[in-house]
Amino acid sequence: MIVVTGAAGFIGSCLVSKLNDEGYKDIVVVDHFDNEEKNKNLVGKSIKESVDRDNFIDWLDEVQDKVEFIFHLGARTNTAEFDAELLAKLNTDYTKAVWQKCIAYQIPLVYASSAATYGLGEYGYVDDHSKIEHLIPLNPYGDSKNEFDKWALKQEETPFFWAGLKFFNVYGPNEYHKGRMASVIMHAFNQIKATDGMKLFRSHNPEFKDGEQKRDFVYVKDVVNVCMFLMNHRKDSAIYNLGSGKARTFLDLVRATFNAMDKEEQISFIDTPADIRDKYQYFTEADMSKLKSIGYEAPFTSLEEGVTDYVKNYLIEGKYY
Repeated sequence: MIVVTGAAGFIGSCLVSKLNDEGYKDIVVVDHFDNEEKNKNLVGKSIKESVDRDNFIDWLDEVQDKVEFIFHLGARTNTAEFDAELLAKLNTDYTKAVWQKCIAYQIPLVYASSAATYGLGEYGYVDDHSKIEHLIPLNPYGDSKNEFDKWALKQEETPFFWAGLKFFNVYGPNEYHKGRMASVIMHAFNQIKATDGMKLFRSHNPEFKDGEQKRDFVYVKDVVNVCMFLMNHRKDSAIYNLGSGKARTFLDLVRATFNAMDKEEQISFIDTPADIRDKYQYFTEADMSKLKSIGYEAPFTSLEEGVTDYVKNYLIEGKYY
């Protein structure tokens, strides 16, 4: 059996689809399953068993000999969540418990970290283990992820294979439930559909023109391809960046969305809210050389290709992956 935690969520449900596409049917999905909108992400997928996240550790004790691999993608992912105690419990401590069980039962593990750990990029965006101790995340969510990364690197006992993935700006199908935490592509699609136009944040940094703030946008289908590679690779344990490796502007993103919707561009700018202005990232770009160095050779989807696939094959018709 292959376990996916956070399976009803955005990336988790896409990974379940990818596993099904590759012929894996004995999938155990772990989540809270209390959000009907999220649960729609799992409709029609081949699943062996559903386990509530509160029962997962005990369940693992009972069936550990049947578990082949764990993808631990479940987390509290709201970057606007300021309850540090809750984030420590759901993100840091829960992942420690999963890690310990993977050691005890010799189960390989891939877990979700985040590019939110990089903060303003004071130390760059290189997945160098020696820099992780020094990173300065901008919010409690980033802290909770970085605290686990730091803890993992200090452990003398580890699962025989493990990988932490620093997800950059992931976008793609199955994020209908995410509300304000959904990708900019989904917000752009909804705004353009409703108003025929799109409003972007104005730049408050003299080094960047309006709309030319840059992010590393990575298509979710590329993310799950990397997950599959690591499941089959099972060596070179480490923390890895997972982005496209190429920063693109918000103008590029919105123009690609207008194009995919066959709409004429109407882009305007509004001030970045004052309460987030001092924590606003103007540039992120994943250094992908470490993942490539262990043999990952598949190309990453360009922003234009990814947005076109997402808009035309999912958003326009409200479809799931």
